[in-house]
Amino acid sequence: MAAALIPKEIPYRIIRSKRRTLALEITRDAEIIVRAPNRCPLREIERFVSGHQGWLDEHLTRVQQRLERHPEPTPEEAAALLARAREVLPQKLAHYAALMGLHPTGLRITSAKTRFGSCSPKNSICFSWRLMQYPDAAVDYVVVHELAHIQEKNHGRAFYALVGQFLPDWRERRALLKE
Repeated sequence: MAAALIPKEIPYRIIRSKRRTLALEITRDAEIIVRAPNRCPLREIERFVSGHQGWLDEHLTRVQQRLERHPEPTPEEAAALLARAREVLPQKLAHYAALMGLHPTGLRITSAKTRFGSCSPKNSICFSWRLMQYPDAAVDYVVVHELAHIQEKNHGRAFYALVGQFLPDWRERRALLKE
């Protein structure tokens, strides 16, 4: 795992493995990772990274802007968000489940960083307490979105028709999660 510099002096980390191709990744914490085959020469990796400078600049800027808008909460803030999630989410889930005529088999609240919610194949719904950092309209969207997965297990037309039946402005609500 050697580190190198791309022309604009942005550090990246190389992870070598038995893979056959080169790949770029920007983590949620704005770290650049280059995944490379074990025997790939460093000059080829540097050429690959330089050739993707535009992509790196664009996506790194996005990640850094997201980090500025939503910094990692302090332990005290995280505890408060968790307490709020435990209070708010079960009520919202019960309300929309009754409205939609759907029955989740369980509810969990986690500290997931990459997803606001999920629905298991057995219809158990999981939410991240980090969702509490967003407006109520966005929280309602995630609740309805996950409940809709009880009936529609994919993101096809029928899925969004179901979401739209209960939240006609779902697109605007979803956009709140990306701000």
